[in-house]
Amino acid sequence: MDKILEAVVMSSYPNNVKQGLVRRVIEAAKQPMDSEQCWSMLELSTKLYLTGDTKYKREIGKEVLEVYGHYHPEEFEEFFNVRFLLSLLQEGYGPLGKRSHYVLDYIQLGLQFVLESPSANSIFSLLRIEVLRKVCERPSPKQCAKISKLLTQHPQCIPTGKHQLLFCQQLIRCIGQFQCVSEGEDEIMEFLEQVNKVSGLLQRIWRTQTSAILPSLKELFTIISSTEEQEAPSNALASVVQFVPLELMDGVIRNLTNDDSITDVQMMMAIGRMIDWVSWPLGKNIDKWIIALLKGLAAVKKFSILIEVTLSKIEKVFSKLLYPIVREGALSVLQYMLLSFQHSHEAFHLLLPHIPRLVASLKKEDSNSATSSLEQLAELIHCMFFRFSGFPDLYEPVLEAVKALPIPNEDRIKHLLGQNAWTSQKNELASFYPRLASKSETGKIGLINLGNTCYMNSIIQSLFMASDFRHSVLNLTEGNSQPLMTKLQWLFAFLEHSQRPAISPESFLSASWPPWFTPGAQQDCSEYLKYLLDRLHEEEKTGKRIYQKLKESSLMSQAVEHHYLNKTLIEKMFGGKMMTKIRCLKCLNVSSREEAFTDLSLAFPPSDRNVHGSTSVLPVEEIGPQFIEPPESAGQLMGSPWIQRKAPMASDHAPPPVSVETLGFQEPGGAANPIGGDGVGVDAAKDPLSTFREQACAPKDSRSVPDLINYFLSPERLTAENKYHCEKCASLQDAEKVAELTEGPHYLILTLLRFSFDPRTMKRKKILDNVSIPVVLKLPILVAPEETEEVCRRGKDGAVPGSGFTTVVYDLCSVVVHSGISSESGHYYCYSRECTDTVPHGQPRDGGPKPASDKQLDFEIQWYLFNDTRVSFSSFESVSNVTSFFPKDTAYVLFYRQRPGRQSRLLHEALAEAGRLHGEPSLHKDLMEAISKDNILFLQEQEKEARNRAAYISALPKSPLWWRDLDRDKDDDSSSGGCSPAAGGGGSGSFHGLVF
Repeated sequence: MDKILEAVVMSSYPNNVKQGLVRRVIEAAKQPMDSEQCWSMLELSTKLYLTGDTKYKREIGKEVLEVYGHYHPEEFEEFFNVRFLLSLLQEGYGPLGKRSHYVLDYIQLGLQFVLESPSANSIFSLLRIEVLRKVCERPSPKQCAKISKLLTQHPQCIPTGKHQLLFCQQLIRCIGQFQCVSEGEDEIMEFLEQVNKVSGLLQRIWRTQTSAILPSLKELFTIISSTEEQEAPSNALASVVQFVPLELMDGVIRNLTNDDSITDVQMMMAIGRMIDWVSWPLGKNIDKWIIALLKGLAAVKKFSILIEVTLSKIEKVFSKLLYPIVREGALSVLQYMLLSFQHSHEAFHLLLPHIPRLVASLKKEDSNSATSSLEQLAELIHCMFFRFSGFPDLYEPVLEAVKALPIPNEDRIKHLLGQNAWTSQKNELASFYPRLASKSETGKIGLINLGNTCYMNSIIQSLFMASDFRHSVLNLTEGNSQPLMTKLQWLFAFLEHSQRPAISPESFLSASWPPWFTPGAQQDCSEYLKYLLDRLHEEEKTGKRIYQKLKESSLMSQAVEHHYLNKTLIEKMFGGKMMTKIRCLKCLNVSSREEAFTDLSLAFPPSDRNVHGSTSVLPVEEIGPQFIEPPESAGQLMGSPWIQRKAPMASDHAPPPVSVETLGFQEPGGAANPIGGDGVGVDAAKDPLSTFREQACAPKDSRSVPDLINYFLSPERLTAENKYHCEKCASLQDAEKVAELTEGPHYLILTLLRFSFDPRTMKRKKILDNVSIPVVLKLPILVAPEETEEVCRRGKDGAVPGSGFTTVVYDLCSVVVHSGISSESGHYYCYSRECTDTVPHGQPRDGGPKPASDKQLDFEIQWYLFNDTRVSFSSFESVSNVTSFFPKDTAYVLFYRQRPGRQSRLLHEALAEAGRLHGEPSLHKDLMEAISKDNILFLQEQEKEARNRAAYISALPKSPLWWRDLDRDKDDDSSSGGCSPAAGGGGSGSFHGLVF
């Protein structure tokens, strides 16, 4: 019968003909027959099943085997013996080089017919040993899946005792070597199915033998933490973790993170490879294990590992948001990585170029998964905006991409940031500030934030960019008896000449620290600036007093005497004078007092007051007792926010008004210079600033800097509880007070009083009004009558006949921006540029300002953005638009530099002369040596760090070459994220890229 069957199978008859003949043979096999015939048929069917070159032949072999196993059990048991099985498992079946791949399928098929036979136990014992041996030989995923299928169907064959533990460990090692060599989607799905069968076997074993779980996980960790492997272990290991009970998580993570035998390199390798598992589809709880290990490392303060792994892996995790099949887990990991990485903006900034494209892809997908992910992503982005403010140029494209998505409130943001921080002790991360490999491309140097010291950093950079002040500080002689100024000189010198990308201002901070400031807390930068300038001024004054005593002893030369008799440097650079006049409204007596100032604090008009825009008219009083009448047009006179105003008497007469004005910000069609004559204003048609009107001019109902100055200088009525004690009347009387500028400072500092006390909440609140900032400002300065006549007689610019005022022109130098809603929190950064005189040396200096039409309005001068350690190129457009894009980022302190004019002629000439004589400031020997030594030290540090980092980073798992998800999305506009995420996978190549 076996000959007949073989002849039929091997014949060339059509399969339907063969099938009829085979059917007859099989029916005949159900009848009793001798054992020799049975043996022959079993041998033939075994041959057909194991070596048949077509599926048809293997099916016939299988069918015959099942018939003989069912109808001839004794003969089948005799044939299917231990020795035969051992031969199959160890030697294989078929000719050399063409051994059958179906041995395990054959054994699984035959086992069902010998389960009750006396030889069953012997067969089970054999298989327990042989499957362990097979697994130790690292079979292919397909063969491993067959072993798993066999053992799942016949658990009696699973190794027991110590062998079971070894079997689990070796099975995990097998999974670690699984690789899918094909890129076809069908083959990939088959591979995933094979992996699930193998990991499913482990789950079955762990359910019945929980003691095998921890040793198995230890083996898993050994694999993923190994630094000796030539190839990275397969991401298929993710399928193992998903079956570990979550109740074991805390204990497992605690043991791992507290195991001193695990090196940092091994731990970094392990967590890096685990993060790669986010690309494994259909894995459950993988994100939970990754996050748990990251939290565990934070708990034991392994911050260096967390930083390295986050920076090397976060872009890869982000790219997985393109794929719906792994999106949920990837988003969870991304959220924790970003929200916990709070000491530096590095991680978030790595994602900035990719965010707009991902958002566009998710919007295009238009699925529930994409919509939910977009909302979570937007929340995450706003948390990062809140934590790392001060990068408006970088954030604008991202803000534009997510502008239509919900914005979380501040309480929610603070909750998320507080919940996920690595540590509540900020000083524990002090040594992990952003690593900057080289100096900024701008050539400028940043300042390290020493723990909420951005308020100081922004002020220092603004002062440094005030070039006249910087040169004066750097030119100070050695041994000047000014310890704080000397420290500032050293800080400026390092900012000028250091090779470091950023330096630490720690020494200057400790020397200039206001005693009432709380260490580590955010402070008011304006308060710090006032304190700093006052300290520097008083320090130099003390030196002058010492000089006076030395002079009396005749111990000083005439040259030194001349040096000490001048104004202090702070007075020269930032000092101005203001006349305050108070007129009694009963007797009309006027009292006046002149006082010095280093900054003007500008309050905001009440919200119910109208403001005109950027060109406001300031009514000022001519020298004399008579006060002006309030104008009828809106925006001319502005009231104080804390004093109730009352209109002056109708009999009062007003002199011609003089305006605080801006250049290039006039309303279209208006005069460029409302003062008239040949003033500093320019023809609007030729004004280079006119191109900036749209972005820089505020709407008519918003504030401008001139509005606030006008409000500051406008008359103030003193009534009720604020009545003035008139000496002439010898009683309290209603009065009117007005302030007039009598001397304009070289550098005009304006502080916008954005913080006010709210009695309802008992806290300081912030005024978030957008204030348009003119790049050029014209300010009225009160001059003596004889000076006014002389200026008018000589036809000089800026004088208003009969008014007693002359105009002084200022150029914007720096803008310190506060980001946040409270003075006790938020972040400071600053925009700055270097404003210098552009008057040629040969031009006569007769006291008059150069016409603006001839003088460049300095739009070509480069703006820089200083944000702690980061310095970047910027523009006036960014300065003007920052609050429009980021409502909590508002201008707070402004620095203006006075253009050369009559009032500032001597100072400008002295500065220009010093510049011609000395060129760049020449530093004294000790300072130059200190900078040179530090530059050499920095180079040595760079070399050492490069060597250490190369050894440290070489341990990190490399991102596979296939990861080009975001780049692919950029290049292919027609694709939906590069892999058709809406369809769950798209083309086979993309799917292969996702998993492997």
